[in-house]
Amino acid sequence: IYILPCIAGHVGADTAGMILSEEPQEQDQMTLLVDVGTNAEIVLGNRQRLLACSSPTGPAFEGAQISCGQRAAAGAIERVRINPETLQPRFKVIGCDLWSDEAGFDLAIESHGVTGICGSGIIEVVAEMYLSGIVTVDGIVDGELAARSSRVIQNDRTWSYVLHSPANDEAQIVVTQNDIRQIQLAKAALYAGVKLLMDRIGTQKVERIRLAGAFGSHINVQHAMVLGLIPDCALGEVSSAGNAAGTGARIALLNNQSRDVIETLVKNIEKIETAMEPRFQDYFVDAMAFPNKTDSFPNLFSVVSRPVPKVISDGAGAGRKRRRR
Repeated sequence: IYILPCIAGHVGADTAGMILSEEPQEQDQMTLLVDVGTNAEIVLGNRQRLLACSSPTGPAFEGAQISCGQRAAAGAIERVRINPETLQPRFKVIGCDLWSDEAGFDLAIESHGVTGICGSGIIEVVAEMYLSGIVTVDGIVDGELAARSSRVIQNDRTWSYVLHSPANDEAQIVVTQNDIRQIQLAKAALYAGVKLLMDRIGTQKVERIRLAGAFGSHINVQHAMVLGLIPDCALGEVSSAGNAAGTGARIALLNNQSRDVIETLVKNIEKIETAMEPRFQDYFVDAMAFPNKTDSFPNLFSVVSRPVPKVISDGAGAGRKRRRR
């Protein structure tokens, strides 16, 4: 039995396997590796230097703490597009290759229906809500759009967006204001960790990004960048690494020399404790905005139209509104 080495607390042997698989130490490009999960493991560097940290993203990206969230199973919404003019959505569910507005969709999902939203789906719907103006840069659902679309509904003192309203007695699939907040908290923690590594290594940009893990392999990279889950980068240089930890484990199993390589490399990786870094909170607050309060994301907005900033009401009742930028 051979067990891959741990890098540090919360950055374990699966991260070592990811490094063995992706070989950032052999790259000239500034490379970012991210294993997105309840705890995000982050590695940044190139052949000059490698740094690592973990960020407590929580379970929101896996569908937990989301009102209609669920695990990735048949019937879960995994892809979403919203028309910015009509605010009408179209989506795909796991187990069906058709979009919801295509002929035959209802018949194709008859056996399992539309049951909820999985992690990749919640990323896409929140990103699409921002791009279509339903959600502001600060993550507030714009209740004034209720006059334009019946999809925007009041929910006590906040507003929600109806993603799916079935014809039968099944419950609606709704994205609430609290759902938006959970995604903001999760993605802000991850982005703040990345910024700390960028600070420490002394770079203002990332040239290559690889998203690892089962969840990372299903993320739409453009929507992930729209949210500010990952830093700005040429979209052609952002891709999925699949099960990089599993690939690294197979490499270690079949190649004895690779074990010496990773054991030596792990000793030289610099570990950053995010909880001990004074700038983590500042980066976290900036990263609550979509995609970020201070970082401009030029690569992203060269291919995606930036939504027009707006001033909306943060209250639900007409007599209790207060203006908020």
